[in-house]
Amino acid sequence: MNGIQAITLGASAGGVSALLNLFHALPLDFRIPLVCVLHLPDDRHSQLAEVFSRRLGRPVTEARDKQEVAPGMIYFAGPGYHLSVERDRSFSLSQEERVYFSRPSIDILFASAADAYGPALLGVLLTGANEDGAHGLAQIKQSGGYTIVQDPREAQVATMPNAALALHHPDYILPLHGIGQLLAKLEFTEC
Repeated sequence: MNGIQAITLGASAGGVSALLNLFHALPLDFRIPLVCVLHLPDDRHSQLAEVFSRRLGRPVTEARDKQEVAPGMIYFAGPGYHLSVERDRSFSLSQEERVYFSRPSIDILFASAADAYGPALLGVLLTGANEDGAHGLAQIKQSGGYTIVQDPREAQVATMPNAALALHHPDYILPLHGIGQLLAKLEFTEC
């Protein structure tokens, strides 16, 4: 996997623990931007960025409309808005219909990032209780990008990984520690 310029990650039930586990495996000088959708209730303020920043000691923020994707950052989608990556590699927020009862939607993030990054994108789908993310992960693969699915036997809730596996064959099916080890070996290349 050479030339990865961004990593998108999606999770639902059990996702906070899974993402913390993954991010702890990364070196502090990890430069590839990480863009995450974690299903959230949209009726309250999210503290994900603050919690992850404190726990990881690295730059974490909630993605803002028109903000450019920057190296070395971890971004989270905020509650009540879909998060997309535009072709100029900036974020856009929208309030279109929910996807699998979710806004933000993993599918929308993955599909838009696949369009923006093509073969320079890596998508990771983790634990979760619905099928959001499966179609978006398939779009990443169709755009020439790389895909990883958490081993459903290890996932706290296997519905999301199983939905992805039913739709396409990812490049890797790995437990969390294996995903962390693989991501830690990636090197950032800017275009």
